Amino acid sequence: MTPPSAWSPGAAPRPTADQAVAVSGRAALLRSLHRPGEPLLLPNVWDCRGARLVAQAGLPAVATSSAAIADSLGYADGEATPVGEMLDMVARIAAAVDVPVTADLERGYGMRPVELVERLAATGAAGCNLEDTDPRTGRLVDAARQADLLAEVREAAEACGVDLVVTARIDVYLDTAPGDPAGRLDETLRRARLYAAAGADCVFPILLSDEAGIARLVATGVAVNVLADSGRNLVRLAELGVARISLGPHLYRAGRAHLAGVIADLVRAQHPAALESSSPTGLAGVPAHTVAPPAAGT
Repeated sequence: MTPPSAWSPGAAPRPTADQAVAVSGRAALLRSLHRPGEPLLLPNVWDCRGARLVAQAGLPAVATSSAAIADSLGYADGEATPVGEMLDMVARIAAAVDVPVTADLERGYGMRPVELVERLAATGAAGCNLEDTDPRTGRLVDAARQADLLAEVREAAEACGVDLVVTARIDVYLDTAPGDPAGRLDETLRRARLYAAAGADCVFPILLSDEAGIARLVATGVAVNVLADSGRNLVRLAELGVARISLGPHLYRAGRAHLAGVIADLVRAQHPAALESSSPTGLAGVPAHTVAPPAAGT
């Protein structure tokens, strides 16, 4: 097992018995919030203040965004963040709120399933997302291999005496290789069934936006998470039977773009003549108060 870092509460080697009981209770609550047709709304956060804002708004659970946390810490998305730093932030967020927290763990940061379960539970988080893209290659992992990973995580949780809500992200629509839409949907459905059979509580077909495809996935009987964007009708997603709606790094990127716009406004105020002759998009090519669209990362 990877040695725990002395400074990171998120890197503790395993949960105590009391922690295991608390985590299991929060996991049971989180699982109960996945109700098809009454979706759990998860505006993904990257720090304690964001988590508190979500809880203060009355939302019953908090989700993290690995892409947002990575960028805020100065790392690229795709498991470039040291696992101790990622888990440390998850632990801080979980300690900041009284509602269940589910953590985006990409593909597990190279941890063995038992290590992943122990260290995640030690943060106080009640669930996690695990995706089926290999961060080393950027390509889809074989579906059976990913199902084995999910089954091993579920078995490790049972062996450790903790309950965790596991969401299996399906990245078929992220694959840049050419493919017909029907074939992609069929592969998404196949993976959803495999992952649910392996112990996943929820599937997350990232970038699947076709209503008919979403409806077919819901019809498999597994809880479905859909990535929302600013133009997506949340009421319509509920009508389709979605059980969970997340925003990925959308809020983080929107806030970052807004901050860039505010900074550009300040620079304009100090040096109006210089900026009038520069690019019309302003500082570093960023228009003032631009809201970035949601992207694929979570």
